[in-house]
Amino acid sequence: MQADYVIVGAGSAGCAMAYRLAEAGKSVLVIEYGGSDLGPFINMPAALSYPMNMRRYDWGYETEPEPHLGGRRLACPRGKVIGGSSSINGMIYVRGHAHDFDYWAETGAEGWGYADVLPYYRRMEDWHDGGRGGDPAWRGQGGPLHVTRGAGKNPLVQAFIEAGGQAGYELTDDYNGEKQEGFGPFEATIWKGKRWSAARAYLRPAQDTGRCRIVHGLAARLVIDEGRAKGVELADGRVISARAEVIVAASAINSPKLLMLSGIGPAAHLAEHGIEVVADRPGVGQNLQDHLELYVQMSAKGRVSLYKYWSLLGKAWVGAQWLFRRQGPGTSNQFESCGFIRSRAGIAYPDIQFHFLPLAVRYDGKGAREGFQAHVGPMRSKSRGAVTLRSANPEDDPRIFFNYMSHPDDWDEFRTCIRLTREILGQEAFAPWRGEELVPGPMAQSDADLDAAIREHAESAYHPCGTCRMGRADDPDAVVDPQGRVIGVQGLRVADSSIFPRITNGNLNAPSIMVGEKIADHVLGRRLPPANDRPWVHPDWQNSQR
Repeated sequence: MQADYVIVGAGSAGCAMAYRLAEAGKSVLVIEYGGSDLGPFINMPAALSYPMNMRRYDWGYETEPEPHLGGRRLACPRGKVIGGSSSINGMIYVRGHAHDFDYWAETGAEGWGYADVLPYYRRMEDWHDGGRGGDPAWRGQGGPLHVTRGAGKNPLVQAFIEAGGQAGYELTDDYNGEKQEGFGPFEATIWKGKRWSAARAYLRPAQDTGRCRIVHGLAARLVIDEGRAKGVELADGRVISARAEVIVAASAINSPKLLMLSGIGPAAHLAEHGIEVVADRPGVGQNLQDHLELYVQMSAKGRVSLYKYWSLLGKAWVGAQWLFRRQGPGTSNQFESCGFIRSRAGIAYPDIQFHFLPLAVRYDGKGAREGFQAHVGPMRSKSRGAVTLRSANPEDDPRIFFNYMSHPDDWDEFRTCIRLTREILGQEAFAPWRGEELVPGPMAQSDADLDAAIREHAESAYHPCGTCRMGRADDPDAVVDPQGRVIGVQGLRVADSSIFPRITNGNLNAPSIMVGEKIADHVLGRRLPPANDRPWVHPDWQNSQR
């Protein structure tokens, strides 16, 4: 049970790292607690709400009561399965805005500016435009990760893009290319009608080299000897040894948990649980961020939405079409159009994202009805939370406290999101089908009314990050340096969304995989040459909101 590199977590970044290290001739052992990713609920894109709510595939985490959301406990799904959260997520592919990464570099993550990360996005992609336009010069071909576009045949999908243009916003052929800002087709990690997870893209090819193996078990603590990580002890007592390095890629929830169980974290908090301090790093578990969103729902006239498939017979037909022919609605996650806009003049790049869905339904698949909805929320909330230990027992869930809506600016930004969404859904493009507003509802107009709706209805977008923040080695609140090395411990790195200094625009799967790709190169002592591409920024952003 020994290899050059031991990776904790077969998730988005861990799978990417396993492949790149094995490809370079290194031996790799990947520790994963979850089981197989085979089965229709994971592989059928339209079934995405099922694995996210199945304890077989999901850790089943909940937040602590959130005081600014009426004391609600919110779901915090994380993949407990081969492929990690890439096997249970919504498959949406968003690189993030160029300015996100330039902010990382400016705040201490040297070498992580947009010029540095763009070559890794290109390397990892096998991009297909699906006949819906795009920006080939900015995209990658031949990489492990298939990125595709839905057919966009439902008239509501196109209506959302048209409505954005009618409201005066930009349109974009490719929000992952030169121009994020605007309305256009969504992209997804789907290929030939099936979910294309990190396990399919990276882990299977890594295993095919003969140099990568999976070890099933729960990582209980890191084995650290004289300040150097030597391996990982599993809950059943087995020890997996690393000749070169241990790489923790266990998620923004479980990576800080494992570090703290191993004595790396805030000294006072570790002492509370009787854990001997190896490295006093106050930032471990702190800086927790997420995207919070509200589903602005409208009822629809006619049978234009996906609700016509919601009966038992309809679902059976969709399932049969997918199972036997890889055709029909089952081949899409149904998020096929989107938008990125700025909330006001004076903001240089988008701070609001829209996911459009031609159905009115909750993310857990409940409450479906004839209608459509736009998921909306601020991209760069100033609220910060923390992941802390519940006990020193590795089998106990950590405490997850996002502290949502704790910053007063969040309320102003969220109200603006709702009002701008209503304006877009009120455009002429939706006139043939638009019914009444369901959520927040036509009576919710005042600030107080909208605040009440946010407290009652806002949900996580399932984008936790930031809990092992990357920064300068002399930054007391940083956990890892710009090469992913844990500050104060040798032979140990973290590579997943926990190292994000600040949350990126949009969904986090793509930047999480990119982190795995780039940290793998740091491990191997190499890097791709920086890019010179300049992203589009609205020419009058100082004075114009659209």
